[in-house]
Amino acid sequence: MTKHFNKLASVLLGTTLAATVASAASGGELQEVMKKRGLTEQDIIRAAKTYLPSGGRDEFVVFSSAGQAGQVIVYGVPSMKILKYIGVFTPEPWQGYGFDEESKKVLRQGNIRGREINWGDTHHPALSEKDGKYDGKWLAINDKATPRIAIISLADFETQQIAVNPVFKSAHGGAFFTQNSEYIIEAAQYAAPFDNDYAPIEEYKERYRGGVTMWKFDSKIGRIKQKDSFTIEMPPYMQDLSDAGKGVSHGWGFTNSFNSEMYTGGIEVGMPPNEAGMSRNDTDFLHVYNWKKLAKLAEDKKNVKVVNGHRIVPMDVAVKHEALFLIPEPKSPHGVDVSPDGEYITVCGKLDTHASVYKWSKIQKLIKSKKYAGKDPYGIPILDMKESLHGQAELGLGPLHNQYSNVDGEIYTSLYVDSQIVKWNYKTLKVLDKVNVHYNVGHLCGMEGKSADPQGKYVISLNKLVIDRYQPVGPLHPQSHQLIDISGKKMDLLYDMPIPLGEPHQAVAIRAEKLHPHVRYPMGTNVRTGKIHEGKTLAGQERIERDGNKVTVYATVVRSHINPERITVNKGDEVTMYLTNLERAQDETHAFTVSQHDVHVSLEPGKTGSVKFTADLEGVFPYYCTEFCSALHLEMMGYLMVKDPNKKYTSAQKLKMQTMSKDELIAEYKKTVAVNDATDAVIQSVVKFLKDNKFDKHKVVADLVTDAFDQYNQIPAQKKKADEAYKKGDYEKAILFENMIWQLMVKTADVGIRAKDALVREIATKQSAAAARGERAFAEGGCNGCHVIGKVSSGPDLTGVLQRHENAEKWVSDFILHPEKMYEDPYVKSMIDYFKIRMPNQNMSKEETKDIIEYLKWVDENANLF
Repeated sequence: MTKHFNKLASVLLGTTLAATVASAASGGELQEVMKKRGLTEQDIIRAAKTYLPSGGRDEFVVFSSAGQAGQVIVYGVPSMKILKYIGVFTPEPWQGYGFDEESKKVLRQGNIRGREINWGDTHHPALSEKDGKYDGKWLAINDKATPRIAIISLADFETQQIAVNPVFKSAHGGAFFTQNSEYIIEAAQYAAPFDNDYAPIEEYKERYRGGVTMWKFDSKIGRIKQKDSFTIEMPPYMQDLSDAGKGVSHGWGFTNSFNSEMYTGGIEVGMPPNEAGMSRNDTDFLHVYNWKKLAKLAEDKKNVKVVNGHRIVPMDVAVKHEALFLIPEPKSPHGVDVSPDGEYITVCGKLDTHASVYKWSKIQKLIKSKKYAGKDPYGIPILDMKESLHGQAELGLGPLHNQYSNVDGEIYTSLYVDSQIVKWNYKTLKVLDKVNVHYNVGHLCGMEGKSADPQGKYVISLNKLVIDRYQPVGPLHPQSHQLIDISGKKMDLLYDMPIPLGEPHQAVAIRAEKLHPHVRYPMGTNVRTGKIHEGKTLAGQERIERDGNKVTVYATVVRSHINPERITVNKGDEVTMYLTNLERAQDETHAFTVSQHDVHVSLEPGKTGSVKFTADLEGVFPYYCTEFCSALHLEMMGYLMVKDPNKKYTSAQKLKMQTMSKDELIAEYKKTVAVNDATDAVIQSVVKFLKDNKFDKHKVVADLVTDAFDQYNQIPAQKKKADEAYKKGDYEKAILFENMIWQLMVKTADVGIRAKDALVREIATKQSAAAARGERAFAEGGCNGCHVIGKVSSGPDLTGVLQRHENAEKWVSDFILHPEKMYEDPYVKSMIDYFKIRMPNQNMSKEETKDIIEYLKWVDENANLF
């Protein structure tokens, strides 16, 4: 037995389990586990091949459609660990997709004829390409139910754009990038009139149409340019999947179809059902089109017709310019796949046991010689099938989809009826191996298996039925992806992964090293546009602005508070809240919601997002951070208070005063006056600072001072009323007037302090370029979320910090770069004990840290001003 386990360990060399297995084998621990669980040596080897140690990284990343969920699923290979769901055509609540204003704008791009659409059926993801190889920049995916294409940025795995097809009524055959991402191909499925008018089914052949839309794509900015896109009109055969030529066939596109019979059903009136009428012919048609030539033709108005504002190249124009052809293909095909070099095109028909391999050089020869076997009813030339073929291979029942490997001529095909994956050679047409899958496989996913540079190693079987593979969870079963090792002569099924989100149709895989996603955003980024958000707010810039019944809140979030923490609005106000996450530390995501208002925004480090709602409910509504972010997470909250402007509210203080004795009222009055005197002392200190530094020479400051005194000058009248009420013994009224004075003082102080800050900027010594950069880094790095220059806040005042420590610049630098290493420093420990918070690592660079130190030097130079 030990000999077998030593052999097992040697097989596992190169995996992190090798040493563990060898050690466990000698001690008998592994044998015991295997015995208890009924595992074989092969089971252990398979487990080792997919095992990813804690903190490890996968070799490949897979993007799978999520079918009826309208989203994209991201997972790693070989671990098969799910990493993320990406909201695309449907709301995704965790990330706030469809609940914050920015993502709502993206979702609303997908509206159809003014109708809001919040359901989608994602089918075929595609990765952007350069020279036919995946470049890791963009992901496109289609919605079959409502013909749309979405673009996802792989810089942050967020949906950036949704483009609605203006002429199709369904679209299964997308998305497929051309070799250099010039276009994205989207083929219609169920034929329908291009316009939006009614057309009786009896006019199917005359008025219903199929087609292929060529979406112009700008790979620099990751956007479909809809005005530069066009559609190729095609017969009302049900167009299905597509692929773009590459290498020798670059510039051409290939789209298969079913229902060359143009049957329209009628089971309700005694006609044979669609599945019978649409599969009578022995063959259907592969559409072959020169999209490069057609794109050039579409630039001339005389070659197009415009429907719903969209350019269409009619069939007769395409035929006239020798840019559209048909080739018979196996009946009811469900995919067309171009080989890495572009020379071979493989098509499988669901109702044919063969895979048909066409050869581009033969097709091109027939086109150039104009050797046609005939024309279809719409005048499109038909090329002879036999003369176009390289050959056919007998594979099994229900062949569907194909993926290429890194071995020359090697291809993998799914067999739906047989529930198998077959490995064969499309050049020699020989079957090499088969493996059972569970059950009824549809698409399969190779590692970059549809690119010009397939990686081999694995294929994934996307199965339609699971039946008995997983723990029962009710009549609706999960979907199943099975990982298969193809590195050896024989394929080996390694892993079953249940998918509990929709019905994944197709997936694409890319080497993980090609992906370079952000770990944080530049401060204040609108993640849907990639630009700085209009609502970007830094610490100290938080405010609430009112314009009529429109209230705008500029807020910040940082561990562990939302600023502001109290917002009062009137019932009926339209409230817009901009929130900026001041964090720079990786994975320090915050999020925001308001009770009973159906809004949510996820705020990754540096992101600015917004929510908008009408405050149509009177009452008090807590808002809070929904993402657990620190030990003080529960305290990260505030209140939205909505009052009815048509109501008179009796204050708690007034009710309290009604129960107070004369002596208690006098004491409350004196307490209120004392608070006002203290507040006025602060105001007078600000006034002295402003006068001493000749504020009136600076217009911006002088204007603010004028605004402040507009409030302050109302105080004498209120003070007179308070004094008169007190003399008459009306202590309740005297207290209320003193409260009014306090409110006027608070407004005065708010504007006055802003005037002081503005004056400091005017009279302080000029900042060096480094100090200016440092101040910007200090603000955008979230430092002033806890540190306010000139005062103690959630953290200590940093004025004079460079005088507090020996070798202070190094001490401050070390603390900024690696605060976690200094938590036991006596001074730091005392600050943590006092403020009850630890400084997080904000991931400042060395350059930013040097600049911040220069900024702190500038602060010390002007310490008397703060």
